[in-house]
Amino acid sequence: MRQATHILRIATPGRGLIEISRDVTRWLRAEAVDTGLLTLFCRHTSASLLIQENAAPEVRDDIEAYFAAIAPEDPTRYAHDDEGPDDMPAHLRTALTQVQIAVPVIDGRMALGTWQGIYLFEHRARPHRREIALHLIGA
Repeated sequence: MRQATHILRIATPGRGLIEISRDVTRWLRAEAVDTGLLTLFCRHTSASLLIQENAAPEVRDDIEAYFAAIAPEDPTRYAHDDEGPDDMPAHLRTALTQVQIAVPVIDGRMALGTWQGIYLFEHRARPHRREIALHLIGA
């Protein structure tokens, strides 16, 4: 067994789902592991990771609309607003999603389904630089 790590740096344009599957696949190919487990970890409390459909862009729009409804930017609802009106809603969105995902590696590829992609879900309105820690173990 061998292990490999990497920090994937993503510049986000602001709120929304940014597919990172290609970036992860590029790194995974270079590692030349046939069978293993890839763990991705988002190093932030106002962004998260999702595995979601990557064919229909309406899915991403609907997910964002849903989270806007359940964690709205409403300054009357939250005490925490150190970085603006989107601060606490961003933390709530992260709490309701996930910051870590694990994907099996089979035959040197992520074992994602046909229409699945890996997304960084940016919850803040303004652009950010996000870091995703990748950890691969396998042979």
